[in-house]
Amino acid sequence: MASTPKTLDEIEGMRVACRLGSEVLDYITPFVKPGVTTGELDRLAYEYMVNVQGTTPATLNYAPPGYPPFPGSICASLNDVICHGIPGDRMLKSGDALNIDITPITKDGYHGDNSRMYLVGEPSIMARRLSEITFECMWLGIAAVKPGKHLGDIGHAIQQHAEKAGYSVVREFCGHGVGRVFHEEPQVLHYGRPGTLEELKPGMIFTIEPMINAGRRDIKEMPDGWTIKTKDRSLSAQWEHTVLVTETGVEVLTMSAGSPPPPAIVLPLLNPGAVPALAAA
Repeated sequence: MASTPKTLDEIEGMRVACRLGSEVLDYITPFVKPGVTTGELDRLAYEYMVNVQGTTPATLNYAPPGYPPFPGSICASLNDVICHGIPGDRMLKSGDALNIDITPITKDGYHGDNSRMYLVGEPSIMARRLSEITFECMWLGIAAVKPGKHLGDIGHAIQQHAEKAGYSVVREFCGHGVGRVFHEEPQVLHYGRPGTLEELKPGMIFTIEPMINAGRRDIKEMPDGWTIKTKDRSLSAQWEHTVLVTETGVEVLTMSAGSPPPPAIVLPLLNPGAVPALAAA
């Protein structure tokens, strides 16, 4: 099914939601350190969204067909957890690699979906490199977004960079369209061939969120019905932005004061205005 480009009003609504989504991660960042539990991070995120922003956590009690209600306001995916980690009593320790995925819903019903990696205390060389390569993968996928290109171009850019570094790309989960609906068309695969799948058109809004494993790409679903781990127990990393296809290329919507800037290798590939914070600087 083809995706429907957003109207100008919808785009403005998504700009607000996505900035708020990024600001939740800005707020959480100082608390991610050894000794804190993922459940405490979940509580902090919930209170910030509800009491400060006036938004609603999209993941809390989210229950698509075949899934139990998700019990957290964030997804907290630690070390070998690929995605959908449930926050709880696990206390962070030095060396942990944590992905926090957060999506507030504004009063107008728009979803601001994004995630970041956090390396706790003194990370291993492997965890740092995996996070860096995954970050570059996401941004290379973003740089491939422009009218007339195809979804396959995004996946190809990500897969090529990950596999050149010796890593694997998770196939079972992908990016997605987002707006007033949490998950909608199109599906954005993080692997593929150039020139294939849906053509990109101005007004399309979707996430790019590669999940990259240090080992094999095979996954294992845990009994809770949500948590997905690497089958070989290798480390996994994920970064996520929500982007808008513009008339001239791409605009990254989930940027805020605390967002990590694009990596140097991607800057020559980005169109002017791709990252509003850089354009304003």
